[in-house]
Amino acid sequence: MINITLPDGSVRSYERGTTGLEIAKSISEGLARNVLAAKVNGEVWDATRPIHEDAQVQLLTWNDKEGKSTMWHSSAHLMAEALEALYPGVKFGIGPSIDHGYYYDVDFNGLHFHADDLKKVEDKMVELAKKNSIYQRREVSKADAIAYFTEKADPYKLELLQDLQDGSITFYEQGNFTDLCRGPHIPNTGFIKAIKLMSVAGAYWRGSEKNKQLTRIYGITFPKKSELDEYLNMLEEAKKRDHRKLGKDLEIFTFDDDVGPGLPLWLPNGAAIIEQLEAFAKKNEEAAGYVRVKTPHIARESMYLKSGHLPYYKDSMFPPMEMDGDVYYLKAMNCPHHHKIFAATPKSYRDLPLRYAEYGTCYRYEQSGELFGLMRVRSLQMNDAHIYCTEAQFEEEFRSVNNLYLKYFETFGIKDYVMRFSKHDPARLGEKYIDAPELWKKTEDMVRKVLVNLGVNFVEVEDEAAFYGPKIDIQIYSAIGREFTLATNQVDFAQAERFDLSFTNEKNEKERPIIIHRAPLSTHERFIGFLLEHYAGNLPVWLAPKQVSVLPISDKYVPYAQKLVDILKNADIRALFDDRNEKIGKKIRDAELKKVPYMLIVGEQEMQEEAVAVRKHGEGDKGRLSIQDFIDQLKKELK
Repeated sequence: MINITLPDGSVRSYERGTTGLEIAKSISEGLARNVLAAKVNGEVWDATRPIHEDAQVQLLTWNDKEGKSTMWHSSAHLMAEALEALYPGVKFGIGPSIDHGYYYDVDFNGLHFHADDLKKVEDKMVELAKKNSIYQRREVSKADAIAYFTEKADPYKLELLQDLQDGSITFYEQGNFTDLCRGPHIPNTGFIKAIKLMSVAGAYWRGSEKNKQLTRIYGITFPKKSELDEYLNMLEEAKKRDHRKLGKDLEIFTFDDDVGPGLPLWLPNGAAIIEQLEAFAKKNEEAAGYVRVKTPHIARESMYLKSGHLPYYKDSMFPPMEMDGDVYYLKAMNCPHHHKIFAATPKSYRDLPLRYAEYGTCYRYEQSGELFGLMRVRSLQMNDAHIYCTEAQFEEEFRSVNNLYLKYFETFGIKDYVMRFSKHDPARLGEKYIDAPELWKKTEDMVRKVLVNLGVNFVEVEDEAAFYGPKIDIQIYSAIGREFTLATNQVDFAQAERFDLSFTNEKNEKERPIIIHRAPLSTHERFIGFLLEHYAGNLPVWLAPKQVSVLPISDKYVPYAQKLVDILKNADIRALFDDRNEKIGKKIRDAELKKVPYMLIVGEQEMQEEAVAVRKHGEGDKGRLSIQDFIDQLKKELK
């Protein structure tokens, strides 16, 4: 017998060789009908794979991320089976699950596959799924695997086999399809009830332009048709909320080939949003005791070597520039510059904590295939700051940064987020992480203590720390389900040593400060991209580029409308004056399309009474008010 420990801590005994599926059946038939895979001692397995030793087991369903991933990877195999049935002789590259669904890279041997062909493959997948074919795992020798794919004349699988060790190779079979695969997979194809193939794209084999371009087919599946319908409806909403579309429609930002990919140009409306965000951040940072600094956009290679960034991040930095016999790099991060500012004058323990803040512009050479609107760019303005403190001050400073995050999330109505406590991997010390095991343990324990004392929900993630220390990454989800890292809070135990940073402590001895890196509002690029999707372009009044549009109903009322615009501007209200020779209905429609929060319509009665007829975006008429009453109400809303 073996002992199986379940997530609730209970321990059950089973015969050696039991499976996750059999464990599920022993609990309830309903659970067994929904189990897609099992996590055995932290590793995801087939639910039908025998367990031979005592183990901790978690049964995974569609509600678990790993459960979805397993089903989507199995769906990629189902799609490959359908393709092989419809197009005999096709060859397959890789077919992983992704955040939403899966893809498979396919070589059609010269046959042109189009988006119009997706429905035919989809129908075949539905037919095959209904056969309830079992996904069977089989260990094979390297020689047998090579023989199989040599007979099948599949060069891609043969190339993948070159990197695998004998004794670690497995095949998976379902129906008439066999694939080289580590797994895991769902028990059978019958779990796949709803199928949608989404798109077709080109992809170079192994991501290299030197290799053949394959056809990448994307798809997604669900255990219920209703969930597929909900997903497709969400995608339709996503098209409306996509920040790239809204950015163009609302004249927020643009890209230009002559400027270069990933280098956004902020139009006046975008610049207005940036000004408001910066003012908001600076006000909060000033209240929290930050002081502002400014640093240049380039620096010598020697500084990035000293910081340790160059060996770790060189591939993400723009190529070096040589001037006067020296080498310079565009700034990819602000921290080394701030460390130099700290070192510029002697510091005492009475000066700490010291908090340097800067909306610094950085440049990162993102790969062209990874650029995505404002979310992944090569020029970015970061809401950056570095805190230099004593060890005794660390907990309070780290807590204050996290509390600032929570305040910002409340301000912007951000409710769907996860705090990820990113730690190092001891096996990669000296390679990906600074080789200081005692400091890693100490600082990770310090961060965990702060998070526990804060009472916030967080997850611990291995092998995602910064090279110089552990960090908190805030993963948020936009209204259309797009996940990305918005904010970060990082501990740095290495840079003070590298830059010889010190302060004089109470004993009149030199001591190294602890450094905290933080960026609660991310970058202007990423945060504004998020806000456009979060609000569907309907930015709150305080943040809207234009808060009021003044609309005279004819040329006769233009002078009065101009007077209104001047009054609003003097009251620090951002006003748009639409004096076009157009009918008032068109002016209102255009203001609605531009998502201007308020419209002030002026005609004969308004001019006589020195009043305005107020309309609110998306809500319609709000009645007539005096100019001063409208300004007072708007000021109250802004506050």
